[in-house]
Amino acid sequence: MKGRRLETWSPWILLVAVIALWQLVCSAFNVSEFIFPSPLRIWTQMVEYRGLIAGHAWRTYWVTMAGFGIAIVVGVLLGFVIGSSRLAYAAVYPLMTAFNALPKAAFVPILVVWFGIGAGPAILTAFLISFFPIMVNIATGLATLEPELEDVLRVLGAKRWDVLLKVGLPRSMPYFYGSLKVAITLAFVGTTVSEMTAANEGIGYLLISAGSAMQMGLAFAGLVVVGAMAMVMYELFSYIEKHTTAWAHRGSQGE
Repeated sequence: MKGRRLETWSPWILLVAVIALWQLVCSAFNVSEFIFPSPLRIWTQMVEYRGLIAGHAWRTYWVTMAGFGIAIVVGVLLGFVIGSSRLAYAAVYPLMTAFNALPKAAFVPILVVWFGIGAGPAILTAFLISFFPIMVNIATGLATLEPELEDVLRVLGAKRWDVLLKVGLPRSMPYFYGSLKVAITLAFVGTTVSEMTAANEGIGYLLISAGSAMQMGLAFAGLVVVGAMAMVMYELFSYIEKHTTAWAHRGSQGE
């Protein structure tokens, strides 16, 4: 019981320890706020500019969710196609891997030419950077279905489509939720990177503006907000995963 309680609180304990050490170093060495702001300075700036930060944060959040929603749809569909067919797996997977290796920041200028300054490039950048983990995990979950299990189901009269829908997809759910927890953090990265060069709103734009004005505390406050939003979404998916795929975690829960 104590072990579980410690495990629950360990992230917060570590966070408090890091913040305390950070503040101690900044105070002990008298680090300039224009170079590396202390946690106290960041908090002060966050409170002082809370309205401004909230507006930019909301823009970043809904843009990220829009791109992430598209990534879920495309990732699941592509993953299903790739994972359900050996030919599709052999043909498409290498090409998708090569595409994923391309730096997504390089697409931003192209997207600006196509869609102009605004939400469009940010949504598409969030999508481009986050759909690959979803696709890979769905495809892996389907492609690694045990041949013996599939043979047994075929003997019992199940068709290929029945095997995929009734066994393959449920078996892929832990992979799916794992990919969501990775993809949502990447989606926030994609949105922020795009906003830094192709937007006049959002946390990315705030980072550039604050940096130009030498308000490093405000810039760090923006980073903290992005990290907090990503962490909240990560925990949300973890909660849903535990309550919908408990069968996949029963071994770890008993420890």
